[in-house]
Amino acid sequence: MGYNALTMTMKKTATQALSAALPVMAGYVAIGIPCGILESQIGMDALMAFVMSATFYSGAGQFMECNMWLAGMPMSSIIASVSFVNTRQMLYSAAFSPYFTNVRKRLTFLFSATVTDESFGVNLSHFVSDETWTATHATLVNLFCMTSWAVSAAVGALVGSAVAIPTAIAAFAMTSIFICLLVSQPLNHITAVVMVVAAAGVIVCKLMGLTAPAILIGACAGVVAGMVAREVRVG
Repeated sequence: MGYNALTMTMKKTATQALSAALPVMAGYVAIGIPCGILESQIGMDALMAFVMSATFYSGAGQFMECNMWLAGMPMSSIIASVSFVNTRQMLYSAAFSPYFTNVRKRLTFLFSATVTDESFGVNLSHFVSDETWTATHATLVNLFCMTSWAVSAAVGALVGSAVAIPTAIAAFAMTSIFICLLVSQPLNHITAVVMVVAAAGVIVCKLMGLTAPAILIGACAGVVAGMVAREVRVG
């Protein structure tokens, strides 16, 4: 393949990836700025927020970290809670493994390090419906989304350091996302069990004075209850 042909192919691939990533990028602006505002509240400047977002690429994890830090949670609880929330990322490799069988390890590593919930959905949809979608397309989607997130967080850190914005307002941005995700789930007995058990677990922990690990314990209880409910239904 000649140089011009190769250049045209690369431009076409980048354009297709950017087109697929744009909706996610736009959404990241809306939640990345509040995340940056929260990060400024715990002492991060714009550069730190950018680096943090580009290396620890987890919106839910970053919001949790900031909120728990501001709430005075111990470091051990923050690490455990954020790690638990991010374990879902391990499930993505199983879904994408058939499409990365013959892909170079470096590209596979880069893709794996930059995949999130939103880019996972975009890429899996394209892999299933578009035979021309490649690992390069998918990785570029991840990188475009990550850049949007990191830049938005940096802007948020600048805004947070210059304008006094109530932390509660910025913190609710991520809460609203989880509410939307919850509402979008199919309402059946399994999701109902998960919601009730998780909420009850958090409430019981707080009543017992276990404030720090309340979210982690509630989430674990909800997941276990959901798995049991599914097995009982299948059985």
